[in-house]
Amino acid sequence: MASEEDLKKLIEDKLKGYKFVAVSNREPYIHKVSGDKIKFFQPASGVVTALDPVLQACHGLWVAHGSGDADRKVVDDKSRIQVPPNDPQYTLKRVWLTKAEETGYYYGFANEALWPLCHIVYTKPKFSESDWNYYKLVNERFAKAILEEIGDQETLLFIQDYHFMLLPKLIKDANPKAKIALFWHIPWPNPEVFRICPWKKELLEGLLGADLLGFHLRYHVDNFLETINHNLEAKVDKVASSVTYKGMETLVRPYPISIDFEKIAKEAASKATQDDIKKVKEDLGITCELIGVGTDRIDYTKGIIEKFTAIDRFLEKYPEYQGRFVYIQIGSLSRIHLDTYKKLNDDINSLVERINWKYSSDHWSPIILIRKYFTPQELLAIYRMANICLVTSLHDGMNLVAKEFIAACSKDKSMLVLSQFAGAARELTDAVTFNPYNPEECADAIRTALTMPAEEREQRVERMKAVVKENNIYNWAAKIIQALLRLS
Repeated sequence: MASEEDLKKLIEDKLKGYKFVAVSNREPYIHKVSGDKIKFFQPASGVVTALDPVLQACHGLWVAHGSGDADRKVVDDKSRIQVPPNDPQYTLKRVWLTKAEETGYYYGFANEALWPLCHIVYTKPKFSESDWNYYKLVNERFAKAILEEIGDQETLLFIQDYHFMLLPKLIKDANPKAKIALFWHIPWPNPEVFRICPWKKELLEGLLGADLLGFHLRYHVDNFLETINHNLEAKVDKVASSVTYKGMETLVRPYPISIDFEKIAKEAASKATQDDIKKVKEDLGITCELIGVGTDRIDYTKGIIEKFTAIDRFLEKYPEYQGRFVYIQIGSLSRIHLDTYKKLNDDINSLVERINWKYSSDHWSPIILIRKYFTPQELLAIYRMANICLVTSLHDGMNLVAKEFIAACSKDKSMLVLSQFAGAARELTDAVTFNPYNPEECADAIRTALTMPAEEREQRVERMKAVVKENNIYNWAAKIIQALLRLS
């Protein structure tokens, strides 16, 4: 198990002479106008959850899209600010996009083409030449911003996700001394799925500008290697797990992402969290003995409709839980500009209304749907008070909510109920797993978790806690940094 101190020592000992730069679309801190003041907050993002402690440990540079309405008001003349704002540890450099650029690159190509292409949940990708041109433009904009900071310096560049498939090659062409890793946070599909993309060759060539490509699972690594085999004249070495293309070798490896287990576990067990639990229960009017929770972005890949359908079946099949069980769904809205997401949001509202009308009594409704922002501390209280956390992903790279819940939960009353199609199911094998496409199976999984004998539940949770503690975020980051350094 690596600790924050171990990562700091690795950085101090090994990164001398290197600049460490992380790149993502989502920024780790957003500034917004609130009344006559400017306030900051951390967005609900697995990437932010995972990377913020890493950047704090290495005092590096994070380059991201500046999306807050007060973001420009707080940066210097080079669009930089020290963060976290209340305890500065590293530099955030913001890249500015016009509405048209954001619409085409982010809402268009990234989330209407690449997102459904890679998540096999039967939503058809939409390919637009205009969106593709904006995607190229924004990747070039980010490359320029990064090169302004690193020049021709020796740099370890850590790029995040499907928003920047062209970026590795753009940087490598301009600065061959840069050692580049790109981590892919979502699933990589099989070759037959990826081959429908009209710009597959350009995208794959962009990725192969990286020295190291990381995925959550070996299965995704294998899919990527097969995709290269089907689409490029490249040498694919499955034993070495590498691709050689136009004289450059790219290593392809699985690195399951994780969380800061020690920090979450400590805060979840604190008196402050116990006080927050009382407040949350009072605010939500919860008096039930059994509580289920879920925290998901409102996205069709998260299986929220399937989740509520299963809860409906659970209450119908096991009526003794009516009035005794309440499910709290925290759903942060995202990509609401897109018709697919607007419809999903409307469908969720309608389904929750129908289920609550079907079962409600004078003082009880089975589902509480909340769309307000919760601080990380408030989320820990929600995890800590829960008997079950229900994760119903239809296709997910990892799902850090599952790991956060395990780190925060009480071992004497809690259990994780986890979709077999979330990457986390490969590690958290002691969870109660199910097929989210089968509401009957999910309903039975909920009951299994709620009725599990205390000794078995404690043993399972202890084993899952040990897995997450051992394979924490610092271990994940250290492995990737060490792999890049070996390429130097």
